[in-house]
Amino acid sequence: MDAQQVVNKSDLVLILDYGSQYTHLITRRIRSLSVFSLCISGTSSLKSITDLNPRVIILSGGPHSVHAPDAPVFPDGFVEFVEEKGVHVLGICYGLQLIVQKLGGLVKVGDKQEYGKMEIEVLCDGSKVFGDKCKGEKQVVWMSHGDEVAKMPDGFRVVATSQQGAVAAIENPLRKFYGLQYHPEVTHSPLGMDTLRYFLFDVCGVSADWTMEDVLNEEIKAIQNTVASDDHVICALSGGVDSAVAATLVHKAIGDRLHCIFVDNGLLRYKEQERVMDTFEKHLHLPVTCVDATEKFLSELKGVVDPERKRKIIGKEFICIFDEFAQELEKKFGKKPTYLVQGTLYPDVIESCPPPGSGRNHSHTIKSHHNVGGLPKDMKLKLIEPLKLLFKDEVRALGKIMDVPEGFLKRHPFPGPGLAVRVIGDVTEGNRLETLRQVDEIFIQSIRDAGLYDEIWQAFAVFLGIQSVGVQGDQRSHSDVVGLRAVTSHDGMTATWYRFDWDFLDSVSTKITNSVRGVNRVVLDITSKPPSTIEWE
Repeated sequence: MDAQQVVNKSDLVLILDYGSQYTHLITRRIRSLSVFSLCISGTSSLKSITDLNPRVIILSGGPHSVHAPDAPVFPDGFVEFVEEKGVHVLGICYGLQLIVQKLGGLVKVGDKQEYGKMEIEVLCDGSKVFGDKCKGEKQVVWMSHGDEVAKMPDGFRVVATSQQGAVAAIENPLRKFYGLQYHPEVTHSPLGMDTLRYFLFDVCGVSADWTMEDVLNEEIKAIQNTVASDDHVICALSGGVDSAVAATLVHKAIGDRLHCIFVDNGLLRYKEQERVMDTFEKHLHLPVTCVDATEKFLSELKGVVDPERKRKIIGKEFICIFDEFAQELEKKFGKKPTYLVQGTLYPDVIESCPPPGSGRNHSHTIKSHHNVGGLPKDMKLKLIEPLKLLFKDEVRALGKIMDVPEGFLKRHPFPGPGLAVRVIGDVTEGNRLETLRQVDEIFIQSIRDAGLYDEIWQAFAVFLGIQSVGVQGDQRSHSDVVGLRAVTSHDGMTATWYRFDWDFLDSVSTKITNSVRGVNRVVLDITSKPPSTIEWE
């Protein structure tokens, strides 16, 4: 999906990202209102912004101080552009301070920092920011700032303050600039969604006209316009939701000129090849070629412990196999396939790009996603990524429209590098992969048996690569330790660890240590995202 194709038909709310850990939540919250939103770097060029023709621009929060010499800012000409085009601008946290500073006000280091839940008070009736909220009304919001507004730009007024007296909300309706010193997008601001909804629909006049049906129709047209009538396309199926939905979508667009390949790289879950191929053939009705490349992948990974190297190696080997598959198709059809379909999602793109002002480059990203940073530069096939502007729940909604079986859509995410990022260290050492498969199968089946599978976003086991002392069969043991991880989430960008019943955990731990030879200790990961990622590597 190309952003320009969408915004030509929908009101776009463009978010300029200045590095807040909550920026993606703004995007999600707005999309949940059936309004298309897109997030780009806050330091993007003016042309990048004007080409998208946004109806509304939101300046995100961020960890920076506007006083810092390398603080990220919007481009020269930004203010003139939004005022000439009548674009509404909302600054959140750092974004508010950026508006104040750039439009002639003053921001200083606060006498008191404000972090966490804080009560604010509306100062006047008829505010554009707060709508029907009356003077004196109070609400709890989530603050995260050390600087504060000391002097307002001309024409602006303060419409809310915190209980400590700091500026909490500002507006200049004539110039269409607004600001919130708190984060309305997080659930810790209970009335935050009401504020965003009122701002978008009542203040900005945005239309709620973005639907998954539109996404489907536009994407089919885009694929048909991209792929020539005699071109053939390869799709790499992983067994996950993303690639299956992407394949189904492309198949609708070009029919049998799509050729799917499922690669068993030796890093799959318990009986994954058998189960996935059965689903493809019986339920998705996709033509799929299965390639067993276990020996090739594991030989290349032997001795490799660095997770980034693992991802790069796996990405490279996948592409080599796709190229070989393309050559076979060329012999059969007389023309080599031109494109490769991948189920890259928006969070994959976001996590593979460092935030502005961080001073980091792509070698210092959270992780190189296998669909984004893990592919070789000399790849011969051109990419088609029909889902790259969608979040996981949106992909599932799209799959439902296309009649992808619900049971398949509800499958927990599985990383492209497979168990390579769930085995800490060398995946080929000893019996690590088989041990992990058995542990993971017990854990997931126990979750299914307890009726918890659909409550959990993602659950899996991790081979930790360490050993501990235990007592098994009245004898001392020195065996492997495995970890269990389960999280809840809406889009995979943030996640909270799942609170299992203690009896359930006791049962699972007992099953694992009794059934899986070489494991004598089970630990539970109780870390949310952030600060951790969902996967361990």
